[in-house]
Amino acid sequence: MKQSRTDEYYMHMALDLSRRGMGRTTPNPMVGCVLVKDGKVVGRGWHDHLGGLHAEAAALADAGEKAHGATAYVTLEPCSHQGRQPPCAPALVRAGIARCVCAIGDPNPKVSGRGLKILRDAGIETTCGILADEAAWHNRGFLSLQTRGRPWVTLKAAVSADGSMCLANGESRWVTGEAARTAGQLLRSENDAILTGSGTLEHDDPALTVRDVDGVSPRPVILCSDLHCLDGHYKALNERTIVIGGEGASVPQEWSGRVHPVPVVPEGVLDLGAVLTKLGELGIARLMVEAGPRLSSAFIAGGWVDEYHLFSAPKFMGEGGKITTSLRLDRMYEAVPFTRLAYRPVGGDLWIEGGNPCSLDWLKRLAR
Repeated sequence: MKQSRTDEYYMHMALDLSRRGMGRTTPNPMVGCVLVKDGKVVGRGWHDHLGGLHAEAAALADAGEKAHGATAYVTLEPCSHQGRQPPCAPALVRAGIARCVCAIGDPNPKVSGRGLKILRDAGIETTCGILADEAAWHNRGFLSLQTRGRPWVTLKAAVSADGSMCLANGESRWVTGEAARTAGQLLRSENDAILTGSGTLEHDDPALTVRDVDGVSPRPVILCSDLHCLDGHYKALNERTIVIGGEGASVPQEWSGRVHPVPVVPEGVLDLGAVLTKLGELGIARLMVEAGPRLSSAFIAGGWVDEYHLFSAPKFMGEGGKITTSLRLDRMYEAVPFTRLAYRPVGGDLWIEGGNPCSLDWLKRLAR
């Protein structure tokens, strides 16, 4: 669709506002709203946290009577159902807005076109599709949860120039420099949960928290087929931790009711598809995988990774654990591709951001 520069300008503003809810709105989307009247912004709002005011309601409260006759720029179709907060589409009607511009429709079956219909039936002009690709990428976790029933999966790894994540003896501190590690902390803060395996838990005892940067720490997710890791005292095991084990595994008394069982595949590891489905049921929209070579490789080989953040250090580490350690290919056409999205230096290392071509195509189709 043809987009006016004015509409794009204010939608960019609304998208910027929506980012203020990063890490605090799941399983709800991040939404921003700007109210414009006579070429001036009269109201701003964003969904700040789960259970808090929706973006439209916050913007209407900010604008007051000035909302009458204004244009509302919203990053997602206004909702039409009663949830933790009242529906936004009827509120916009009552406020007397003249026009509503949204970036993308809401795939939630409780909304899905109903919000825009309420506005149109009230005689309000509606436009949808302004900065759709940007808005879909911004809310990729919410869209994945609503339409695929699983979180958007980001794999983050520090690797040497020859693809090693650790030395042959398991030593991995530190593959990359401080700047790359700080960037990794920022990535953690953008996700709802961070997943690792029992091997990393036992070898490194990571806290899996956000440190040295502003942001909300994601929930730890620990995969442990036989649940032996629950016998130890590790930093990542706390009241927020999601533990996923194999069906039939013996659960320690203190963890009763807090472990989520999934099937174990013939190779003796957890079914990663079932793991992601379970996390979707728990409301996790964006998941970061920050694991060792074996588990990282399994996510890559299974096609479960949607987004990659690889921090590559200019060094060779020899016969260590490779990020593709379990990937066995016989033909070049079997190689696992990813689309390069960004390529930038960070300190003395290289930050490579990529996406699964299938996931990127799916997201683009959804935005349309």
